[in-house]
Amino acid sequence: MKTIVASAAAPAAIGPYSQAVRYGNLLFVSGTLGMDPKTGELAGPGIEEQATRALENLRAIVRAAGLTLGNVLKSTVFLRDMNDFAAFNAVYARYFPADPPARETVQVARLPRDAAIEISVICGA
Repeated sequence: MKTIVASAAAPAAIGPYSQAVRYGNLLFVSGTLGMDPKTGELAGPGIEEQATRALENLRAIVRAAGLTLGNVLKSTVFLRDMNDFAAFNAVYARYFPADPPARETVQVARLPRDAAIEISVICGA
């Protein structure tokens, strides 16, 4: 029942984990940084660039499973700086304009590659 899902349109995993795992009607997408899948570099220094790229990466992985962002039930957001919360919300609202998923957002001490943001999601098929 467990199926690994991956997309070349999103950065490859940088450790021993899968981009996403489908189990039954659920898709669990690993934390995704705002990295450009072509260069492997962060999309930019700011929260807007990294949040946009992280959400585009999530969209690519979700699409690889045959779903859309409309299937996202819950997201978990890790911010390096909670002062970026409003700017992040402005970007996030463009991707989830209606009926947004459940979400928690927390500030963390440090993220891989010293990223400004990491986002994971759970989708229902």
